[in-house]
Amino acid sequence: MTTITNTTAEKANSAENPSGQQTIKPVKKLRLKSLDALRGFDMFWILGGEALFAALLVLTGWAGFKWFDAQMHHSAWHGFTFYDLIFPLFIFLSGVALGLSPKRLDKLPLPQRTPLYKHAIKRLLLLLLFGVIYNHGWGTGAPVAIGEVRYASVLGRIAFAWFFCALLVWHTSLRTQIITAVSVLVGYALLQTFPFITLNGSGAFSATGSINAAVDTLLLPGGTYQNAAVDPEGILSTIPAVVNALFGVFVGHFIVKPHIKGEWFKVGVLTASGITLIVLGWLISPLIPVNKTLWTSSFTLVTAGWSILLLALFYAIIDVVKVQRWAFFFTVIGCNSIVIYIASSIVNWKYTAQSLFGGVIASLPNNVQALAGVIALLLVQWLVLYWMYKRGIFVKV
Repeated sequence: MTTITNTTAEKANSAENPSGQQTIKPVKKLRLKSLDALRGFDMFWILGGEALFAALLVLTGWAGFKWFDAQMHHSAWHGFTFYDLIFPLFIFLSGVALGLSPKRLDKLPLPQRTPLYKHAIKRLLLLLLFGVIYNHGWGTGAPVAIGEVRYASVLGRIAFAWFFCALLVWHTSLRTQIITAVSVLVGYALLQTFPFITLNGSGAFSATGSINAAVDTLLLPGGTYQNAAVDPEGILSTIPAVVNALFGVFVGHFIVKPHIKGEWFKVGVLTASGITLIVLGWLISPLIPVNKTLWTSSFTLVTAGWSILLLALFYAIIDVVKVQRWAFFFTVIGCNSIVIYIASSIVNWKYTAQSLFGGVIASLPNNVQALAGVIALLLVQWLVLYWMYKRGIFVKV
């Protein structure tokens, strides 16, 4: 992991794109303020924001908050909630950063390409390592038991999705990337629908009968999440995640190029594209269920569609209308998103919040305490990130 010091928050956008090497002439890139803001909005829910609606339900008693709270949990199996979007949205945004300043390396001399290749491999390996650390590695403690390590992780999937997406951006045309995305979605859907290996006959899209479960059981090293047959960050389901990143690349390409009809035309196209992908995903869902654990092709389409819609909204407000002050809270989070994500696993933020604000929270009415506790938890994390932001400390992998 590398620590860098910048003078402006916009420079932190480069944390998602390692293409700024001194050996290659830099490409002038669009400073998309909405990118960091949306990344921070995405991370906000992981840091504790998901508990807000349950606390508001206790405070107000309004039954509507039950629905919002239900959206803050993953789907049990088939289906889709807002919380299912958080992971693929982050992958999508890493693709947007690549698309904003795409580079073709295949025609450059090898010495000029080598630094980028080394950085990409280093980033891949570091994120895989941090993923194991986030999973608490050997949860049972010493002695080291290699077979008990859960190697699959959220950070690992982000690493692989970005890595293979970057290789495509660096070595292929936009047309090839689009063909690749379509081919992966169709091929993966067929592979899941007509699996050539299964563990049992419970169904092609079941937890134990899917080809994902068979491949993870046979090939995935170490343990799986909750010792299930299929790991939610398993081998096969990582393949369509690359398409989420590619959709981000396509959007980055589109945004960065000036258009004769102006920025609002871009917002309109993005909105229409997002809605189209969502509708298409749900149209095929009777055949290919929307399922996060299996990361089905319909799930990829639906999450890509919602990701595009959210970016279109943030882009319109922040970069087109220039209403930006409200987004500062999220931008601070987005500038060091990977750091705070890892810290959410290894730092006991609840204990810190309780130590600082426990007395104040205890003095409040009972129905207010839950909400105050969530706010305190979010505040201590945000203040650490704000301290880093004010000092120009942005950490990238």
